[in-house]
Amino acid sequence: MKIREFCFPDDYDGALKLWGSMEVGVQVGRSDTPEEIQRKLQRDPDLFLVYESNNEIIGTIIGGYDGRRGMIYHLAVQSNFREQGIGSLLLAEVEKRLKAKGCRKCYLLITADNTGAAQFYEQRNWNEMKNDRIFAKEFYK
Repeated sequence: MKIREFCFPDDYDGALKLWGSMEVGVQVGRSDTPEEIQRKLQRDPDLFLVYESNNEIIGTIIGGYDGRRGMIYHLAVQSNFREQGIGSLLLAEVEKRLKAKGCRKCYLLITADNTGAAQFYEQRNWNEMKNDRIFAKEFYK
């Protein structure tokens, strides 16, 4: 078992399969196409990590850094490997890498029904931003 950087295209199908298997929290969307993943990897490939066991992806995390703020996406662990510290290891590693880049503040979003994720992040010193509202806008071609 090991943490390593995501390798495109070899890891794409395994990561997509994992994300699609998540009961709550991770939703496969337009930004998860091969083209969008390749664009993500051009920016900061060292922040897209997988946890591998026996050549199978059992965990992922995607970090982003725009030079000012960090962002966490798609922290996912296969259901039969949860509660073994894999999510904690992935999160700690991407946090370490973000700090090394100079990141001072990082955000993440969870779905309202993902109470397990809320507890997970709170236990790791992440704070819910109760006074902030989130807006989004999707751009279509």
